[in-house]
Amino acid sequence: MPSKSIVDLALVGDLLDTIGGQDVINLVKVCEKKKKMATDEEISKKMKKKVTEVRAMLNKLHFRGIACYQKTRNQKTGWYNYTWEIKKDRIAEIISEEQKENLEKLTQKMNLEADYSFFDCEKCNHREVFEVAAEYNFLCPTCGGSMTSANDPNRQKEIKTRIKKIEKELGILNKTK
Repeated sequence: MPSKSIVDLALVGDLLDTIGGQDVINLVKVCEKKKKMATDEEISKKMKKKVTEVRAMLNKLHFRGIACYQKTRNQKTGWYNYTWEIKKDRIAEIISEEQKENLEKLTQKMNLEADYSFFDCEKCNHREVFEVAAEYNFLCPTCGGSMTSANDPNRQKEIKTRIKKIEKELGILNKTK
């Protein structure tokens, strides 16, 4: 059974898309298929893109620590040649960091939802805990609209589902490292 590419994971695709769009995703796939370091010229031929465009994408990835290069000097021309490699473990590391932060925030949110009663403004969707809403006579401190109870047991279930999804994705990601 062929091993699944790290780029096929939704989290990885999202990260690469935010760095440089669909072209960066394709660039990483091209480098992954090559299974060895590749020059920017080789990558540009495979992608059917200008070398300058490929270099710009590689530099965006290099800035985030995802792409690294080796520089060698061509003795005939005096120009430098760059051979590039994609660090999959760095991709996994970046995503793991982001997802751990998300997990922490979701856990705090879930605990907050369990410990407090919330009220939402019908006009501006401003949210306050019961104590603050009661202080303002259940009128929104932001816009003056009336506030209604926002306690929904499904909300905690949704948060738990999101937490489980993130934990599952982190498990898959850790296996690909």
